Amino acid sequence: MADLEQARAAKERLRADLAGRPDVRGIGITPDGDGYLLQVNVSARGRSTPLPPAVDGVAVKVRVVGAITASA
Repeated sequence: MADLEQARAAKERLRADLAGRPDVRGIGITPDGDGYLLQVNVSARGRSTPLPPAVDGVAVKVRVVGAITASA
């Protein structure tokens, strides 16, 4: 399991690697058992290049959230 510092470093690397991808809606860190993993929110599954299963030893979970719109 990755600790919080590992997850933070991996998140920054993943953020740079995914910059500009229109299907990525957000990248975050989430608890997983005794450690942490990265969660990538995407608009739809399989619409572009697959995401890595892990970054620097930190697992990556993909969550489909759909389109994000502003609400009043």
